[in-house]
Amino acid sequence: MPHRRTPAARTTVARASAATALLAAATLALGACDSDSASGPKAKSGSSSGPSVIAPGKPGETAATLSAEEAAKERTDDDSPNSADFDYVEKMIPHHAQALEMTRLVPKRAKSTKVKRLADRITAAQKPEIGAMERWLKSQGKKAEKRGHGAHHDHAGMPGMATPAQLEQLRAAKGEAFDELFLKLMITHHSGAVTMATDALSEGNNLLVEEMANDVVAQQTAEINRMRGMG
Repeated sequence: MPHRRTPAARTTVARASAATALLAAATLALGACDSDSASGPKAKSGSSSGPSVIAPGKPGETAATLSAEEAAKERTDDDSPNSADFDYVEKMIPHHAQALEMTRLVPKRAKSTKVKRLADRITAAQKPEIGAMERWLKSQGKKAEKRGHGAHHDHAGMPGMATPAQLEQLRAAKGEAFDELFLKLMITHHSGAVTMATDALSEGNNLLVEEMANDVVAQQTAEINRMRGMG
């Protein structure tokens, strides 16, 4: 399978390339100043266009030849959101919402104190994340799609989602049976979220979405390991 550089890696490369280009521009510009001082007004008029700087392009793009002034002004971190960014955020909102739907059942139905604490952590993390994603969509001129409990038609596009039948089974369970089923469903749910976040990191371009996806990968991977130890 070919290796794909994540947006984080692309950003690091772009920043490193930008730093190199700007350093080269500064060095050449300093040399031009020294030459101006030594040669007088005539030399200044002859170098009015400034030295050229090779600015490395993004992966897959050719390098550009810029003047020192252009290199200093060049913006290398174009993080305009693409379709993968929007797809991730628009799907992760209802994905998180289902996790909260499951955790709301815990206080009255779970027996294990560990399960109750885990549910509290999931709620504390994912509720603010939903708000952050909704604000991001609003900043992009979009709104999160309203989804009720019956909106299950697009689950195929969101890995890890519990089916309506599984949710009904969870609502009917209590005590140890609830704990066991909750952990089973939530491990699958978290694994799906990690898959979605990993895809966003591979295909997306927006830095804020990248940060949100990185948080999901780190947090939910840790919770998956914790839940497996509880089963």
